[in-house]
Amino acid sequence: MRYLTFALAKGRLASKSLAMFEKIGITCEEMKDKDSRKLIFVNEELGIRFFLAKASDVPTYVEYGAADIGIVGKDTILEEGRKLYEVMDLGMGSCHMCVCGPESARELLKHHERIRVATKYPAIAKDYFYNKKHQTVEIIKLNGSIELAPIVGLSEVIVDIVETGATLKENGLTVLEEICPLSARMVVNQVSMKRENDRITSLIHDLRTLLQEENK
Repeated sequence: MRYLTFALAKGRLASKSLAMFEKIGITCEEMKDKDSRKLIFVNEELGIRFFLAKASDVPTYVEYGAADIGIVGKDTILEEGRKLYEVMDLGMGSCHMCVCGPESARELLKHHERIRVATKYPAIAKDYFYNKKHQTVEIIKLNGSIELAPIVGLSEVIVDIVETGATLKENGLTVLEEICPLSARMVVNQVSMKRENDRITSLIHDLRTLLQEENK
């Protein structure tokens, strides 16, 4: 039996994913060793391997078949635009991708004016403004605190993930438009879906059953 390989987005999502897998009998004791310098963790008995990757790399590993299955946020899936199957919403880390800015920017959006948009997610921002709103904008890619951009005059608005909105409020910004809901998703390599269909389908079924139980 070949290994079924999982790529997990590092951090909180990986921990939550592993806790979820444990509940359906998929365990990996090696991963619990916080001091381990290993890159790949194996459960020989189940024929399963796990590795941790930067979130933005997970769809790449899955598209190219280095991982059969990936667990990553919907924001990363949209931004990376890789060829893979998105098979399941795991419901973890629910939040929204939004256009935010000072209240004064609301009119600029309404009248489709040419504005500057700062974001960590240029592909999502471009798709939203060009394909859905048909508004011409200048997109500025940033890597740090996006909220800073409208405050210092770099951009009129930002496109960013909003969980509670507390940081926006503290900085005099607000949600102006909602782009889409986000949460953790399971993605599958297109070839693996055919080759390992029974194992992957069974895994999806077990996870769906678990989520239904927990949401009762």
